[in-house]
Amino acid sequence: MHDIRFIREHPEEFDAALARRGLPPQSPAILALDAERRAKITEAERLLAERNAASKEIGAAKARGDEAEFERLRALVAARKEEIAQLEEEAKALDQRLRDMLAELPNLPAPDVPDGADENDNVEIRRWGEPRAFDFEPKEHFEIPAAQQGLDFETAAKLSGARFVVMSGAIARVHRALAQFMLETHIAEHGLTETWTPVLVREEMMFGTGQLPKFGEDSYQTRDGWWLIPTAEVTLTNIVNGCIVEEGYLPRRYVAHTQCFRSEAGSAGKDVRGMLRQHQFEKVEMVSITHPEESDAEHQRMTRCAEVVLEKLGLPYRTVILCTGDMGFSARRTHDIEVWLPGQGKYREISSVSTCGDFQARRMNARFRPAGGGKPEYVHTLNGSGLAVGRTLIAVLENGQEADGSVTLPEALAPFLGGARRITSEGELA
Repeated sequence: MHDIRFIREHPEEFDAALARRGLPPQSPAILALDAERRAKITEAERLLAERNAASKEIGAAKARGDEAEFERLRALVAARKEEIAQLEEEAKALDQRLRDMLAELPNLPAPDVPDGADENDNVEIRRWGEPRAFDFEPKEHFEIPAAQQGLDFETAAKLSGARFVVMSGAIARVHRALAQFMLETHIAEHGLTETWTPVLVREEMMFGTGQLPKFGEDSYQTRDGWWLIPTAEVTLTNIVNGCIVEEGYLPRRYVAHTQCFRSEAGSAGKDVRGMLRQHQFEKVEMVSITHPEESDAEHQRMTRCAEVVLEKLGLPYRTVILCTGDMGFSARRTHDIEVWLPGQGKYREISSVSTCGDFQARRMNARFRPAGGGKPEYVHTLNGSGLAVGRTLIAVLENGQEADGSVTLPEALAPFLGGARRITSEGELA
């Protein structure tokens, strides 16, 4: 959500920032609605003062026996009461229209975010690791014999339809081990607090992090009105929804392993084979709630947390900063981490780490009380995958595949797999 005071004071700057996201000027319509709303409030306040003055005079007129003046003043008070109620109702409606208008607009990009139209304009920041040189043609994950035994798309389609998978045996164990490994890394080495949250949330929680109202079609809603979370960003960030915390409470760093649900609206025909783009998947999500002065440094720290997981798994990756045209609705700046997939011969996104500034905090009314006193201020929020578990499984399978159809597993997973280091071509841990 945007600060109306900032728009009043810096309309050209506001429009210029939105123009970087490809939007036409918004401030004229916003300020016109705001001016109309404020005029209603001002007039209601003027009439209230007039009514209060008349109310004080009623008793005096009655006391001196001036019946005509008494009746005139009483009629005036009654009329002003109705007029004030009407103006307040109109101001309330205008305020809601203004909030709705602001709620539809994305966050303003940070100055260092590159301009661009789509993913082709993203800018690489760094790379880690060298893609392995295979002496055979590497396969995609669903073609590898070691994985085929444990990935059942046919049964999943019978149970639920397209974009689902049933995992079993060694594949299911490696998938679970990856999530455990990620959690332990973030808790023990990065100082995040493990958190378990619901996957069903109220509508206002989805609004708070920016999934609603504009992107409702991307998520699933139950008949009872709850929403299935598309990411634990929703639950973890909304922990401070409606709160005023002490400055010393910050920063708060959370991590959660959850099921996630996305309708994948608009993705028809994209990644239809395998498990790269699913309706139901698992993620280990990181969320930080910080002081405004610390959020940029926290963004770098969180990005590094995700990168470390890939390095421990020995998976080559590159980190890019998203351009204005590819950035998410609530983000002020986003780093995407893309892992190398030999079967596709390209880097694919495995984590997005975003800083949202006070954009989500304004929607949630999440603030902190400065230690030195003064008015509460909005916190800053950040979120990032650390990592998407299914996509990490894909990367482990494709990067570790061998000519005989087996898969060599990262050493870091051995403690979570009873010491196993391979999946045989028959789909067994060894």
